[in-house]
Amino acid sequence: MRRSLSFPVVVILLALIASLLGCSHAIPTSSPISTPASSAFQTVATTAPTDYSLADNWIAAPQSTDKPADVFYLYPTVFQRASNEAPVTSEIDDPGMRERAPWSYERQASVYEPVANVFAPYYRQLDAYCALVLPEAELDELVGGIPATDATAAFEYYLEHYNNGRPFILAGHSQGSDVLLFLLSGYLKEHPEMYQRMVAAYVIGYSVTTRFLEANPHLKFAEGADDTGVVVSWNTEAPEVEGENPVVKPGSLAINPISWTRDETTATAQQNLGSLVKENGDLARNDDGSFKIVADYADARVDLKRGVIICSTVPVDELAPGSDLFPRGVFHTFDYSFFYMNIRSNVAERIAAYLGE
Repeated sequence: MRRSLSFPVVVILLALIASLLGCSHAIPTSSPISTPASSAFQTVATTAPTDYSLADNWIAAPQSTDKPADVFYLYPTVFQRASNEAPVTSEIDDPGMRERAPWSYERQASVYEPVANVFAPYYRQLDAYCALVLPEAELDELVGGIPATDATAAFEYYLEHYNNGRPFILAGHSQGSDVLLFLLSGYLKEHPEMYQRMVAAYVIGYSVTTRFLEANPHLKFAEGADDTGVVVSWNTEAPEVEGENPVVKPGSLAINPISWTRDETTATAQQNLGSLVKENGDLARNDDGSFKIVADYADARVDLKRGVIICSTVPVDELAPGSDLFPRGVFHTFDYSFFYMNIRSNVAERIAAYLGE
């Protein structure tokens, strides 16, 4: 049974600990995270890939695969290092990560379960409250190291032992999506026969940029609701953001997760197929424990200049008042929940298009 954590507790608690440990944006230059050669920055028990033949290293690896396609999902950042001297990268058995990753899976990857077989490995990841303040080149080097090594090993194991030739979707959020970019630009570039089986990659909550696509011409960004072999991405913000959004990079691209268009036409909240909403500190649930689907809640508009999705119909001060990591108006935590049923419907539509149905 998964333990229940209140919805904002993970973000607030990690932000509080981060500020106490010196991992906020105001990090002194003497901090270990400013020097990648530091032993505190680099040390983990092993840099070898995690062993994915062990069932314990999977959040989800269903034995029954009755759906025609799979989803390979990577969770967002859930690791918080214990001290400023601890490694920035988690161990695979880190207790906090092991507790919070299934929590994220339930609130995000559950969207895919009715339409696909969902596989989700545990992977070693970076402490975001430290890593996101690094220069982009250093951050890429770190994410492309141990996290990408684990993700690639898990993906290869999944393909060999679980997939059985089915088409697949890649999906993630935040750091999980960042790691997916390395999978897309590495393994799938080197294995075009596998890329041909990719229905789409939902790289949500992290930037897919024009520069990234130019460097990886085998990839293409989604232009509509049913194109396949494409990358789908967005980051959600309020109309006004008071500061820098650390997951939005120059040249970011976005597709509207309600209308699945790229122009700046607003898709109204009434067009939204259903959102998950916060209630009493967590996502609202029905009496049977399932998530409550709420209509007419979140709208969406592409902001082409910023490369984000603007949502104007939800309470900013309640949902995104600002934190040590994200400024007021950044709905990073809600990239999935605002558009929950739209994601599910679109995954089904792209799978059907891929299968020629």
